[in-house]
Amino acid sequence: RARVLAAAARQLAGPGGSGGLAMNALAREAGVGVGTVYRHFPTQQVLLEALGVDALEELVAAVDRATGDERPGGSLADLLRRALRAQLTDPALAAVLAEPAATCSDTAALLDRLRAGLDAVLERDRAAGLVREDVDADDVRRLLCGLARAVGAGPGRASPSARYVDVVLQGLRPPAR
Repeated sequence: RARVLAAAARQLAGPGGSGGLAMNALAREAGVGVGTVYRHFPTQQVLLEALGVDALEELVAAVDRATGDERPGGSLADLLRRALRAQLTDPALAAVLAEPAATCSDTAALLDRLRAGLDAVLERDRAAGLVREDVDADDVRRLLCGLARAVGAGPGRASPSARYVDVVLQGLRPPAR
């Protein structure tokens, strides 16, 4: 299992790694049979979730801390920046966040905690007039996935991530009356 995970992490980190995981190639690289790979990871999604679980746990912990932060607006901005950095450094996390539902129950539980925490942060910021009424945690998840894709879309301005997060934060604000 550990060798397959290590091979999968290398495959994802390599050029073109975001396109999926080749289970036969993983088996060869890990020095195991393909049946062993499928016994531990019946689908690519299960494998991605296993690879991304540590980063997802860290993100959930950050959201948990943000729910206790009393600063309206500040913790949401920090969370968006952190989540974007995490996706850019961990393609497995980016893949897990991009899926509307998890395959594994432990990943699903973490995503539920992430959603609940984000909703609490959004509600606090909404009460302070900083977030639109029609925005929820799933909207933020989708926007984060889009940000990661936009930043990785190719050459352009140096380090656009901070600027893109600022654009999203502006878009989350309620319209001026």
